[in-house]
Amino acid sequence: MSSSKPYRPNVGIALFNADGRVLIGRRFKDDGPEIILPGLEWQMPQGGIDAGEDSRQAVMRELWEETGAVSAEYLGETDWMTYEFPPYDGPSTHRLARFRGQRQKWFALRYTGRDDEIDPLTPRNGQPAEFDQWRWEALDRVADLVVPFRREVYRAVAASFAEFTGTSKAR
Repeated sequence: MSSSKPYRPNVGIALFNADGRVLIGRRFKDDGPEIILPGLEWQMPQGGIDAGEDSRQAVMRELWEETGAVSAEYLGETDWMTYEFPPYDGPSTHRLARFRGQRQKWFALRYTGRDDEIDPLTPRNGQPAEFDQWRWEALDRVADLVVPFRREVYRAVAASFAEFTGTSKAR
């Protein structure tokens, strides 16, 4: 039963450009428990925290590994959030099969580089590329572009980081 499994420690990245949009990538592989569904392949960069690694170090490492970007400034972060993986029938040897889901801390970063710095197709740190395309998207639209099991977290991230979009309104 998955409820007896631990959550995988993870960081998520809301990388904002000067127009207040966030970087999203299109996943091109089905990666075990991290399932993608047709039309719902988009997500913000995210990844595991290595043993003994600080979450702020992890966020910059993951940003570079997944996008090639290094030009970013810290804006803020969320409290820890969790989501459950959907049922997984693949090999028990898969790196994520021993987890029930992810425990994430999300970071808002301001991108200070140029778009040509972003290159999600080049493998880095021995990690395979996860995205085959990227684009800038309105933060409040991203939850509709991700797999359903991540949507609640993405909506919470959008609410937490609305102030960085440049379009936040009193509600």
